[in-house]
Amino acid sequence: MNITSFLIYCFIVTFTPGPSNIVILAAVNHYGRKTTIKYIAGASLAFFLLVAASVMLNRVMAASLPPFLTLVRVVGSIFMLYLACQIYRMDISKDSSAQAVTFASGFVMQLVNPKVVLFTMTVIPSYVMPYYTSGLVLTFFVVMVSLIGTAAFVTWALFGALFKKWMQQYQKAANIILALFLVYSAFLVSGIAEFIKG
Repeated sequence: MNITSFLIYCFIVTFTPGPSNIVILAAVNHYGRKTTIKYIAGASLAFFLLVAASVMLNRVMAASLPPFLTLVRVVGSIFMLYLACQIYRMDISKDSSAQAVTFASGFVMQLVNPKVVLFTMTVIPSYVMPYYTSGLVLTFFVVMVSLIGTAAFVTWALFGALFKKWMQQYQKAANIILALFLVYSAFLVSGIAEFIKG
């Protein structure tokens, strides 16, 4: 097993900008760390469950992966567009935008985020399972990958706290930029770009 390649893959996928990380950055700016922790907790739990499920259901899911990912792409894109609207409106309607920063929304975002689903379906089956079959070893790697994912969420929350003053000073511009990043993410994961290219 190439542990270096495994860790690089884990860190690149979890720490690079994605829908959950963008929502965390915006949420810290508007609601503070305590409220954002609920979202992080939901996202972390879903991330852990997806990694664990990929290990347990790898062979079953392999046959039905393409149709499943198509469904995840469609639902995930719609949910990301919803969150983009919530982030855009954060300074206008705090009551409605608070819905984007809950345990449930963090949990659902992970389940419908194709980047996360693809990562969790491939990381342990591709890097670990060809070399290890012991339940204890696989559990260790599930926990390790889950902790790396949670560390990424916490890092984005810390960045949000560090840049909070700047983001509040330019609140509308920050909201627009973060919302546009989510719209762009939704466009990429929807598969429309691939369809257009033919």
